[in-house]
Amino acid sequence: MSFGERSGRPNRRRLAVSVTVYRVAIEVPLMALFDYLPPCHAANARPGLRLLVPFGRGQRVGILVEIADHTDQDPARLKAVEAILDPRPLLEPIDLGLIKWAAGYYQQPLGEALFAAIPTRLRNPAALLDDRVRGVVATPEGQAFERARLTRAPRQRAVLDLLRPQLQGVSLTWLIEQLGDCNATLRALRAKGLIADCRLEPERVPQTPPLLPASDAPQLNAEQTLAVSAIAASRGDFRAFLLDGVTGSGKTEVYIQLIQALIADGQQTLVVVPEIGLTPQLRERFRQRLPGPIAVVHSALNASERERNWHLAARGEATLVLGTRSAIFTPLPRLGLIVVDEEHDPSLKQQEGFRYSARDLAVRRAQLAGCPVVLGSATPSLESLHNALNGRYTELRLTQRAGRAQPPRIALLDIRDQPLQAGLSRVLRAQMQAEIAAGNQILLFLNRRGYAPVFTCHGCGWVGDCPRCDVHLTLHLIRRRLWCHHCDWSRPLPNHCPECKGEDLRMLGRGTERLEDDLRVLFPDVTIARIDRDSTRRKGELARLFGAAQRGEIQILLGTQMLAKGHDFPGVTLVGILDLDQSLYASDFRAPERTAQLIVQVAGRAGRAERPGCVVLQTRHPEHPLLQCLLTDGYRGFATAALAEREAAELPPFAYLALLRADAPDAAEPLAFLRQARLLGEGLAEPRVQLFGPVPAPMERRAGRYRAQLLVQCAERRLLQRILRSWSATLRALPRSKTLRWSLDIDPQDML
Repeated sequence: MSFGERSGRPNRRRLAVSVTVYRVAIEVPLMALFDYLPPCHAANARPGLRLLVPFGRGQRVGILVEIADHTDQDPARLKAVEAILDPRPLLEPIDLGLIKWAAGYYQQPLGEALFAAIPTRLRNPAALLDDRVRGVVATPEGQAFERARLTRAPRQRAVLDLLRPQLQGVSLTWLIEQLGDCNATLRALRAKGLIADCRLEPERVPQTPPLLPASDAPQLNAEQTLAVSAIAASRGDFRAFLLDGVTGSGKTEVYIQLIQALIADGQQTLVVVPEIGLTPQLRERFRQRLPGPIAVVHSALNASERERNWHLAARGEATLVLGTRSAIFTPLPRLGLIVVDEEHDPSLKQQEGFRYSARDLAVRRAQLAGCPVVLGSATPSLESLHNALNGRYTELRLTQRAGRAQPPRIALLDIRDQPLQAGLSRVLRAQMQAEIAAGNQILLFLNRRGYAPVFTCHGCGWVGDCPRCDVHLTLHLIRRRLWCHHCDWSRPLPNHCPECKGEDLRMLGRGTERLEDDLRVLFPDVTIARIDRDSTRRKGELARLFGAAQRGEIQILLGTQMLAKGHDFPGVTLVGILDLDQSLYASDFRAPERTAQLIVQVAGRAGRAERPGCVVLQTRHPEHPLLQCLLTDGYRGFATAALAEREAAELPPFAYLALLRADAPDAAEPLAFLRQARLLGEGLAEPRVQLFGPVPAPMERRAGRYRAQLLVQCAERRLLQRILRSWSATLRALPRSKTLRWSLDIDPQDML
């Protein structure tokens, strides 16, 4: 092509010709950069800029990766860049270095990786957002207005009191942080002509002071003090720490005290959490204790909010960036510390498209930036524990709960042959009544949303199945629909059986929606709240529910994994875990680790204040080795045994995996492609590399496509990477690779 692609396809190598060229990454599924001539006016062009370039018959946005003084292409056939879109690079050299490394390690086209790292709007030829910040300013009438005339409008008076000394105005964000939601008040003042909207230069935005004085900070115990000292001593140098602290041990307080010192020295911190649900509570704790703007970056924000926060961080104005896995790519020019909270959580691994691990990239980014990285968890992943045992990470342990809180008492409740009401045993119901009478809160964990997982006809045996996936449809009674939780296909709830026309339709099993209904019957005078993906779809609802729970306004909390991680509910004294038996016998080799982590994390929500906590785990398999090990030896004992099993089986972290996936509308196509891929892989592989499969995926049909997979295993990471580079280039050249979808997942966390 005339724009001179540098593809991985074998061809006769041209002699390098001396000419200035821009090497540009474009969001296409090709392992290539593209050579272009500079535009007519290209003064001070630097890598990281967005460019508008001719591509095929149209135009595309590209990112300048490097400026070279030679090309392997015929210069006469090269086209010129049409326009430079930005006044400054979006990505600095250290950011480009991280993404280049990630694209190479995860076998991802560099163009796709780079565009995944920038705000969505900037993937098109749009101008950068106005750097100025939205604000309000007191008008001359507002400056002269008599306070006494607002005696009956204290909120309006409070706004004017804050605005009058700030002659240039204040940002809306800062004003809301001081007074809470005051939009109605601002509308009233605008209507009176006392305030006006304005735009502020970033340096004129008042810095948000901490809400709590330093004297109110909790006193660190000896273990916390040791952790803070050890991490602070490594400032300015790369070092990886595993902060292994039991639930309620004060890991967040360790983070806060480290970040306070960094802000005082003018540095920035990146805090990555696995789920959006963890950001409201954590942001509030940071806002109370830390000065300066906090930029939140996650997918629940609208595009403009997310982009503004991205720029706030990239300009160095945000002292702290808090976000989910994609935040790992946010530019931070003064980065001094990276924290990955709940580092064990599989949500930190991207499962579609660019399949990266935010936890592992955090370690690599800290290496490139020369700063410490802290991986925190009460249930560390076996990979991180293995790195700590081998000395790659420095392990810091917090074995005691902060303050006077004590670990909860965990009891296995055998429910075989026991009558259940609303999925609750008689013993658990009695304990709930006692806790409610004592004024305490209860948390019930059921990792299944919807009303019922199966909807069936009792007459003929028909079951509501997804026509596109190999799964049953879940009944959502509030919406009166049967829903697939994998492809999002749904249908209205039928009034009679679609096959026999019978009317004896029944619900089997129980989800959180049904449990909520049952609890309202059992406990009619008790405040109940359900927290799952369905009940928190509306913006701000999750933060509202968590706030109400922390204030003690909710007596029974019930929900899914959204309740299990990192949340602090000081009034919860009883936790009921209702149905984890199915995970005890799952086929995935990671299932025991995930189940143990989930049990410990959910149990950790009980007894976090001064009131003692109790955890009741209902099970039909009380003798199961995993449960017995957790009871007698705790998570650490389980992890030690699990590591020994993994080593004997040559599984991670004692080996490295890659999963080649393929899918197509026809069931035979993916298997045929993977058989061909296996033959090619065996030709490249050494005896230390093993290939398993191909086999159909555990859920073979999903969203109307049939899926299959091929597993590659090797005891040496570098050897596996070398083979994967050659193998993936060969696979892209296969004719069959164009007729189906395939992907290579490095260090897979999900075998589905």
